[in-house]
Amino acid sequence: MAKRGKKYLEIAKLVEIGKLYDVNEALELVAKTKTAKFVETIEVALRLGVDPRHADQQIRGTVVLPHGTGKTVKVLAITSGDNVQKALDAGADYAGAEEYIEKIQQGWFDFDVVIATPDMMPKLGKLGRVLGTKGLMPNPKSGTVTPNIAQAVSEFKKGKLAFRVDKLGSIHVPIGKADFDGVKIEENFKAFMAEIQRLKPSAAKGQYLKTVAVSLTMGPGIKMDPILVSKYLGA
Repeated sequence: MAKRGKKYLEIAKLVEIGKLYDVNEALELVAKTKTAKFVETIEVALRLGVDPRHADQQIRGTVVLPHGTGKTVKVLAITSGDNVQKALDAGADYAGAEEYIEKIQQGWFDFDVVIATPDMMPKLGKLGRVLGTKGLMPNPKSGTVTPNIAQAVSEFKKGKLAFRVDKLGSIHVPIGKADFDGVKIEENFKAFMAEIQRLKPSAAKGQYLKTVAVSLTMGPGIKMDPILVSKYLGA
């Protein structure tokens, strides 16, 4: 087990062991668990009552957080012709086709999101294994394969968040920064969780929200009561 510093151990005392907090309590408490000298990210961790081995239970989607994530997202647009300039005008950090595909093959990954126009997908196919393992392969379900490249670039630069469930039924996402005020944190949390609730598959049996926790990058996890979260969402 990693050895914790004195500051972390002091902060951890704020979180009651075994307690399941309501949404407002947890979001207020997470802002008090700062331990790092840098501005930490606020993260939400979920475990869902789904079986990702079944195609109809693979939760995947996007949501535009009202106040963004607080992170500067580097966007790579894989496209051609007039769309290259459209993507750059919309805020893409990089835009092009073969030259960037070749750079990725050589080990370049100085980007956070890849957005592609449909005509580029056959060429990106050769990068499936490389981009797929990093969760960066463009996909229509995540809004990263689209003919409207400018709109997609603009949305991701403003804070659109792509997420997907892993093989254990878990999802981890950032919902803001530690210097966000309480209203922004709550509105981002609510927008993300409402989308998770909307994506609940009909094939999922039993309790859908198994665990819900919030934390700062370097802070302790604060568990919420899944039943109270569902009520908070009006589910």
